[in-house]
Amino acid sequence: MALLALYYAFIYFVPYSEGVRSGELIKVSNKGVIIKTWEGEISQGISGAQIFSFSVLDKDRDVIEKLKEYQGEYVKVDYTERFATFFWLGDSKYFVTDVQKESSPHFRN
Repeated sequence: MALLALYYAFIYFVPYSEGVRSGELIKVSNKGVIIKTWEGEISQGISGAQIFSFSVLDKDRDVIEKLKEYQGEYVKVDYTERFATFFWLGDSKYFVTDVQKESSPHFRN
């Protein structure tokens, strides 16, 4: 049991990497049948060929609300990558911790 708790603590609290990505926010959804998780996608290319899929923890309500507001806009997100995930946290190893609306580099004045 202690080994299981140690494994969970390692996965949950020790980040593999942290970073920033930007692109057009193309999806935000609360999905799942029994356990719902917040999932999203950012298109990082003009053709939409490069998709960054991410999850958001339920406790980050302000991030979820901003993502819903910025749907279809160009955004910059801060994220933490974990070694793995658990099904009740999200589908992705990438967890967005902050989001900001940005000007698109594709449409400059």
